[in-house]
Amino acid sequence: MSGPWGVDGLSGPGAGLGLLLGIGLALVWLGLPVHRRPRLEQRLHPYLRDAPKPSRLLAGSQVDGASALGVLLRPVVGDLARGVERMLGGSASVRRRLLRAGRAPDVDKFRAEQVVWGAVGTVAGAALGTVLWLDNGGSLVPLVSLTLCGCGIGIVARDQWLSHEANRREARMLAEFPTVAELLALAVGAGEGAVGALERVCRLSRGELATELGRCLADARAGANLPTALQGLADRTGLPSLARFVDGMVVAVQRGTPLAEVLRAQAQDVREAGRRAVMEEGGKKEILMMVPVVFLVLPVTVLFAVFPGFSLLQFTL
Repeated sequence: MSGPWGVDGLSGPGAGLGLLLGIGLALVWLGLPVHRRPRLEQRLHPYLRDAPKPSRLLAGSQVDGASALGVLLRPVVGDLARGVERMLGGSASVRRRLLRAGRAPDVDKFRAEQVVWGAVGTVAGAALGTVLWLDNGGSLVPLVSLTLCGCGIGIVARDQWLSHEANRREARMLAEFPTVAELLALAVGAGEGAVGALERVCRLSRGELATELGRCLADARAGANLPTALQGLADRTGLPSLARFVDGMVVAVQRGTPLAEVLRAQAQDVREAGRRAVMEEGGKKEILMMVPVVFLVLPVTVLFAVFPGFSLLQFTL
């Protein structure tokens, strides 16, 4: 039998498609800007907000796979970071080294980084253990041991890398210190005050020490007096020479002693300390250079000297 249109079974799908088309056209019509009347809070919001809302195109509103994975793993990483903190401790030491490295003293973030490094080490150890297990077979003890060792090595490696970053940054600051001290002495000798000399040096120089002096000036502008701001520089670094430099500047500012002479003396002391450090390093390298001479060159020389005699004796006998 035929339906209303003469073909059986086409009335149902045709009606469904027509209904969907009608609903879609109605939604498009209702979604036109003409039919979207803003509410009262939407009209008042541009005049009450503190800052203009950035564009969605510039902000990147679309969430990609990496960001979605990060959002999903953030609670797990946070729990593991708290576990590492309870197991290792030493928050004061970590905070101190973060300040020395020029980073924000965020211990939780550093523990999360340790968790990530530990995860990478775990994967590397598990991969190596799996290769060994597939090659040799037998027990799973090497696989488990390498996995645990990889996790521990990753966590410890992140801690050691933080210490390396702090030491490297302090070495750069120590190399910049004599030049910065001389510039400060020249600025003070030309008639600048302590704050003016610091501003001039921060404006003309680049580097880690100039950045730290800029932070001191920012603290001074925020309301702290200059000695307190300079003391923050000594607290954020672990260099005795910088601590003496800060003490000399604080005493010169508070008591009115000649600041230029203090700065020149501090720069000369740092240069002498650097020269002594170079001499000590040269002495250590000289001892290390004796190792190949004693254990490689000298035995070969003795062998070349003795071998002709042994050959002659063997030929005579």
